[in-house]
Amino acid sequence: MFLDTACILISSLSFFGYVVSYFISPHMKIEFKRFGLGKIGLLTIILEFIGAVGLIVGLKFNPLLVVSSFGLAILMLVGLIVRIRLKDTIWVSLPALLFMGLNTYIFWVSIN
Repeated sequence: MFLDTACILISSLSFFGYVVSYFISPHMKIEFKRFGLGKIGLLTIILEFIGAVGLIVGLKFNPLLVVSSFGLAILMLVGLIVRIRLKDTIWVSLPALLFMGLNTYIFWVSIN
């Protein structure tokens, strides 16, 4: 149980960090433009914020944990696909892969 909660907190806090960095650092907006996704960058950040909140609330309300972890895993899968299509290095793509795996694990544990 401690491992599950730790994974949820790590994922949630990381996504909150991504949300904050989008608004305070130009690097995130530049990356979305490089991906050809400049117009949906804000939507992505909103989805990350909703997912991070959902993970936290999901600690008490499991159906929300299931939906949030699944949504974040899919979001990271799409992010990984974008990075592969752009031929980014494994090191640049690794965060998307790790967060996809982490949220897939949270999803799997939350449905069992």
